[in-house]
Amino acid sequence: IPLTFVAGIYGMNFDPSVSKLNMPELTWPFGYIFAWGIMILIIIAMVTYFKKKKWI
Repeated sequence: IPLTFVAGIYGMNFDPSVSKLNMPELTWPFGYIFAWGIMILIIIAMVTYFKKKKWI
């Protein structure tokens, strides 16, 4: 569910010319890499949690 939420947010259309506050990553030079990094960290955290619970 967490990655679905992140993908849902990034699937929306944002216009940075309307407001700089709607999604600041669009104006950051490394915004795309930052988003991927967050998603990878979520995956690592979930896999670690699942392994500790012995679900995988």
